Amino acid sequence: MLKKRLPLYHPVLRIPVKAAIFGPMQDTVLILDFGSQYTQLIARRVRELNVYCEIHPFHSPPQMGPELRGIILSGSPHSVHEAGAPQVDISGFDESIPVLGVCYGAQWMALNAGGEVVRSEVREYGRANLHFVDADCDLLHGIQAGSQVWMSHGDTITRLPDKARLIGSTADVNVAAYALNGQKKYGLQFHPEVYHSTDGSRLLSNFVEEICGCQRDWTPASFVDHTVMELQEKLQDDKVVLGLSGGVDSSVAAMLLHRAIGQRLYCVFVDNGLLRKNEFTEVLHSYKDMGLNVRGVDAKAKFYEALKGVSDPEAKRKAIGRVFIEVFDEAAHQISDVKWLAQGTIYPDVIESVSVKGPSATIKSHHNVGGLPDFMKLQVVEPLRSLFKDEVRRVGREMEMPETLLGRHPFPGPGLAIRILGEVDAEKVRLLQEVDSIFIHHLKQSGEYDNVWQAGAILLPVQSVGVMGDERTYEKAVALRAVTSTDGMTADWCHLPYALLSKVSNEIINKVKGVNRVVYDISSKPPATIEWE
Repeated sequence: MLKKRLPLYHPVLRIPVKAAIFGPMQDTVLILDFGSQYTQLIARRVRELNVYCEIHPFHSPPQMGPELRGIILSGSPHSVHEAGAPQVDISGFDESIPVLGVCYGAQWMALNAGGEVVRSEVREYGRANLHFVDADCDLLHGIQAGSQVWMSHGDTITRLPDKARLIGSTADVNVAAYALNGQKKYGLQFHPEVYHSTDGSRLLSNFVEEICGCQRDWTPASFVDHTVMELQEKLQDDKVVLGLSGGVDSSVAAMLLHRAIGQRLYCVFVDNGLLRKNEFTEVLHSYKDMGLNVRGVDAKAKFYEALKGVSDPEAKRKAIGRVFIEVFDEAAHQISDVKWLAQGTIYPDVIESVSVKGPSATIKSHHNVGGLPDFMKLQVVEPLRSLFKDEVRRVGREMEMPETLLGRHPFPGPGLAIRILGEVDAEKVRLLQEVDSIFIHHLKQSGEYDNVWQAGAILLPVQSVGVMGDERTYEKAVALRAVTSTDGMTADWCHLPYALLSKVSNEIINKVKGVNRVVYDISSKPPATIEWE
């Protein structure tokens, strides 16, 4: 995963930040996003081929040089016939650059080349099979008739442009794939990036490797080597401060910086009183064992004070963020001449901070993307901003980091505060820590922990009637949450064994005084989110 050498941009302000240049440009595939739910999946599939790619909104394609080898136009929830339908101008790119349109992208290309696109009488969604495949087409090389594909569209290409030829059909969709004659431009009505398209990876490989000519050399090893060189060039002899969270992203970012500048990296691990049981002590020891220059700060009282009387989820996040900045800034000022703040920002953070069609509704404020208060006066360095979560883990393994850190489930920046519905106090935190500890312990003991993307317990703002012995109880209820996911963008609830859930429930009710009811959350994302707040 070799990072390309182009100007980087602040994810919100879009201010260019100079990056060092080492050696030849990295082969790059540009993905222009029309708002499809599958756009990030396209990027992941290309990255899995060890080819670097970037996602940019359709309305603001970046300036790129000889490193650009191909362009992919994503799908979209919109129709090409809608008023204000997304339009893209790729005329500024070299006409010899190969282009692959997927779903909406294919329809837009066909319409703009003189073809015909109409609304489907019946929305075509789900599995289909190619009954015709042009075996002579480079894009479909090695793909046989009968191959399963995934359809998800409301418009249909009914007539191809005069300069196009049909290269793939299904029983219900005549124009499932086409190519523009004399050009390296292709359109697919189906989604090759979705797992249900069984030969999707082969098709994307044909495009990026055979048609675009990309070298498949963007690997964890090359990413580590190159990023360390970039950091050394960028930071020189400057000091850097990094707020560690105990999670995968900040830990891997710390190790990359440690390799680059050694003890000039100053790590601060803040105990906000909202961590898991014993997490502050255990993680602090593991960091020191890794050779990191790390300082622990006990700030529980300040966070609890800031959360008094606060029950709104967004207000809690903002209160925690404000206090964290105050505590972190105080710790940073105890280090003389610090010039840089390092953050564990990863690629989904950057993508989600830029709306495809103007300002979008805030689902919840993000803990990394959004800039710094003016008073901190620090420049920002983000070693992981080009990586997805699974790529971060692979980079960590390349650096031989402890699996106990790399295998940790994601944990929300505001910690247990957003798993306590309503107002937060020290006693509620203590109770939830005990519940969470039992749940996570049994996941690990049963061997289910590594099958789960993220798990935790939620303290509900309700009490329920129960019976313990011969006594009536009226105590709190907790919800258990465990999901499977690849990068957190979508998630399914885990089908944990009933026997395991029974054991966890019994132990929680028997050992955690104040809880008499345990429920299991079986909601997926979307429409729900992974966290409850």
